[in-house]
Amino acid sequence: MIMRPGQPLLLPANPFFIWFTLIFAMMINMLPLGRLPWMPDVLAIVIVFWSVHQPLRIGVIAAFVFGLAIDVHQASLLGQHALAYTTLSYFAITIHRRLLWFKVPSQAVQVLPLFAAAHGIELAIRMLGGAPFPGVTFLLSPVVEAALWPVVSVLLLWPQRRAPDPDENRPL
Repeated sequence: MIMRPGQPLLLPANPFFIWFTLIFAMMINMLPLGRLPWMPDVLAIVIVFWSVHQPLRIGVIAAFVFGLAIDVHQASLLGQHALAYTTLSYFAITIHRRLLWFKVPSQAVQVLPLFAAAHGIELAIRMLGGAPFPGVTFLLSPVVEAALWPVVSVLLLWPQRRAPDPDENRPL
């Protein structure tokens, strides 16, 4: 694979770390903080991140299963989050090669429409089920998720940036 100039060489991602971060993000979503319309969906951010960086390990099926788990936990319409996360994962895998050529702040701007589409799908399904419109603050959630993209990128790529055997003579 041709790499962007100045991009560091990364170690392979540990599958246990990938699944741990996904389960940890799901547990953050399940915290009883009260669901405000502007709160970010941490699991959606992590699903998009791993779908972009490891599309062969985390895909549409994993996103669907995590979406069903969130639907059951929140007692929402079954399939609401599953459809949104599946769509997120599909489009993240679709753009992953192009997205990785950009720097992280530019990536955040490009994943903003993905997050907006996922929240739009959730809103449409919720309103078709008879729920009221949550208000204009609902539009802030994709913006907050896109703003968290650089933070999540740094945190989740950190274990891959270390040298396998640190040594003062090794340039990597």
